[in-house]
Amino acid sequence: MTALSLVSDAQVTLGDAIDAYLDSLAPVAAVTTRKEYASILGRLGAAIGDRDVADVTGNDLAAWLTAGFADRAPATWNLSRVAVRSAWAYFAACGWTDGTAVASLPKRKIPQDRDRAIPADVLDQLLAAPFVPLRERTLWRLLFESAARVSEVLRLNVTDLDQVNRRAQVCRKGGATDVVTWLTGTAVLLPRMLKGRRTGPVFVTRPRHFAAIADTAPNGTTRLSYRQAEALFRDATAGLPGGPFTLHQLRHSALTQAAEQGASTPMMLALSGHTSARSLVRYARVSPDALAAWQAERDPARRR
Repeated sequence: MTALSLVSDAQVTLGDAIDAYLDSLAPVAAVTTRKEYASILGRLGAAIGDRDVADVTGNDLAAWLTAGFADRAPATWNLSRVAVRSAWAYFAACGWTDGTAVASLPKRKIPQDRDRAIPADVLDQLLAAPFVPLRERTLWRLLFESAARVSEVLRLNVTDLDQVNRRAQVCRKGGATDVVTWLTGTAVLLPRMLKGRRTGPVFVTRPRHFAAIADTAPNGTTRLSYRQAEALFRDATAGLPGGPFTLHQLRHSALTQAAEQGASTPMMLALSGHTSARSLVRYARVSPDALAAWQAERDPARRR
């Protein structure tokens, strides 16, 4: 608790209150969370001004949220709302305000995305792009060909790979051990990227301080993080039709294409690592064109 929290009857400006709240996050919150909250609350402080935090009303906060985030994605709106509510809970605990100002901030519903697959022609263009660095090209190709989760692939070590048989052992969601497989595209790229490495993480980046031994390769590089890999993919796909995309959409794309090509439910479950067909449904969304083609193949009049 900061010195400010000890003076509950004195005026505390919004700027000082925000600084104290962000300081309180340092020991307990992830670095990314602190950065996101700092950005959001910094914008709030700049918009509302450095006045007594107790004088900030729910209307002030609602007007700021609407002006700054009405045209943003619902997830961005909701993250901003959570940051503000968390800060006001801290302010209330310090005695600087009663906390009621955030009570009426609305949460926006995130619509179900029924088309998460990247269009096949756009995906082909991306995976064949010559400007993409070898590491990213290998990662994206492996994610698509294996339909594995991003976390499963990024956790891979070189010793998990069976390159001869084009497969690897992964730890699935929930802790189950499973096998993922890949095709020629990945099989060609992997040896080039590994350059003879026999241990350490498969996908690595420049050295960082305090990396765990298990996340360090013999050459001193360390395991590529989800955050860095995601940022690189979004940057690379920002200019593509429908972009930017997320790495997770490569999994959706793989499963959707498999479904459109007629893969059976058991085969789809093996590919996705799901144990329930109900969980699989939201990933494999057959396109209208694929459905029409399948219907045409079944049309009795066509076979006459």
